[in-house]
Amino acid sequence: MNREIQALENNKTWYLTNLPNGKKPIGCKWVFKTKYNADGTIERHKARLVVKGYSQQEGINYFDTFSTVAKLTTVRIILAIAAAKDWCIYQLDVDNVFLHGDLN
Repeated sequence: MNREIQALENNKTWYLTNLPNGKKPIGCKWVFKTKYNADGTIERHKARLVVKGYSQQEGINYFDTFSTVAKLTTVRIILAIAAAKDWCIYQLDVDNVFLHGDLN
């Protein structure tokens, strides 16, 4: 939990402000998950602070949704080009990547 809170603070995920009149805050909760190695041993415990977005209504509380996920077609095209050009492929994972995107 401390690591998650530190990441949220380091990325300046939020700032305190007054709630507009007539608006209710959206709640949040902690979600815990145990990650395992291939042999079944525990690798680590993860904690994620999530917003209870299911309490919002489209058109009232929000208008647009967006998730930065590559389409399978895009991944296939990139892999096909890499195979045709004999390129090396590398994979990476970015911790808290959702905190790095700027949305207008």
